[in-house]
Amino acid sequence: MRRHDIKARVATIRYTNPAIQRFFGRLRNEQLELVLSGPNQVWVGDITYLKVGAVYRYLAVVMDKYSRRVVGWSYGRRKDVALTLRALNRAVASRRPKRGLVFHTDRGTEYAAGAFKERLAELHFVQSMNRPGKVTDNAFIEWFFHSMKSDIYHGVRFTDDASVRDALKSYVPFYNEARLHSSLQYVPPATFEQQARSTGCQ
Repeated sequence: MRRHDIKARVATIRYTNPAIQRFFGRLRNEQLELVLSGPNQVWVGDITYLKVGAVYRYLAVVMDKYSRRVVGWSYGRRKDVALTLRALNRAVASRRPKRGLVFHTDRGTEYAAGAFKERLAELHFVQSMNRPGKVTDNAFIEWFFHSMKSDIYHGVRFTDDASVRDALKSYVPFYNEARLHSSLQYVPPATFEQQARSTGCQ
């Protein structure tokens, strides 16, 4: 094509749903301008795919944006609101944050579902979502998925759910308590939170 000066012509097909656009338009990126001073001010959530044998499973994770600590996760067969609710509720049970926490995610239906929104309202959390087309708005948790898959998933063939759960149960404490983070001055998330508490950050 280059030798004959031929250029490809690509047609982009876009499907739009005005009702969906109006719905998501009401949800702002509430964490964009926030300057964090301690844990439990902004949590971020997302879902990733994990292949197990010939099928796919799903992992929902909740992370504290300030410390990069994984505060809740859920593994399951379905990518639905039940999965994201389990991860959220486990995070709430382990951290017991105050009202006003900002919970940020991408624009997935698992986070925009009525049951999820109702739970956030019950907790008095502020819901936040990526700006349209701005996938980097949720970059912190994407980095976690990249690290997790590099550390324990890529190059390993999982054949059953139990082995995946066992791997995650081992990895999350390692990630929180031992894995060094350059963005946290080369300490693990748990240590970073301890340092924050010692300096008066809540």
